[in-house]
Amino acid sequence: MDATSFAAFAATSRPAAVAQKQRAAYNEQAVLSATPVQLVTMLYDRLMLDLARAEQAQVISDWTTAGEQLLHAQAIIAELSSSLKVDVWDGGEGLFALYTYTSTALINANVQRDVALTREVAGLLAPLRDAWHEAAASLQAGGAAGSGLPAPAVPGAAVPGAGAQVPAGAAAFGGATSGYGATNASSSSFGGALGVA
Repeated sequence: MDATSFAAFAATSRPAAVAQKQRAAYNEQAVLSATPVQLVTMLYDRLMLDLARAEQAQVISDWTTAGEQLLHAQAIIAELSSSLKVDVWDGGEGLFALYTYTSTALINANVQRDVALTREVAGLLAPLRDAWHEAAASLQAGGAAGSGLPAPAVPGAAVPGAGAQVPAGAAAFGGATSGYGATNASSSSFGGALGVA
């Protein structure tokens, strides 16, 4: 590479690197300043993005990308699962079972290169993501004072093989933040699952 080519390369690559660093810093600040409900919605948004990217990669047989996305999705589910307080509300054990099932399904989707399993997991988790967004919007609009939320209009998500229904909404947690433990789910640990820390 001659000096002119190198100079052209350096000039065009720096703005992208700077923009990427600025975006990472912005995302880190967003995570650090987010409320518990906002953190959960961020996790679900990233989870659904990972699943969509994994599905696209599986369809075109890009197994490296699919594997990376599926592994990140599993990390998010593990974070949601580890921070869940199952004893706070009646649906806690059912949601934990859903997280366990979806994590196992994603492992199988990766090992077996099975796009149908990836789609199944996305279908199971999308109503939960929507319910958390509804809860966050309700809190932001002043619809709940933090002690409870109106029930989201989202049907329960069945846990395959578990024989129980999982309430698919933040209202089932008995409050906007009571279902997830602040002691286990700090902003910094959520940030790692979001890919910003």
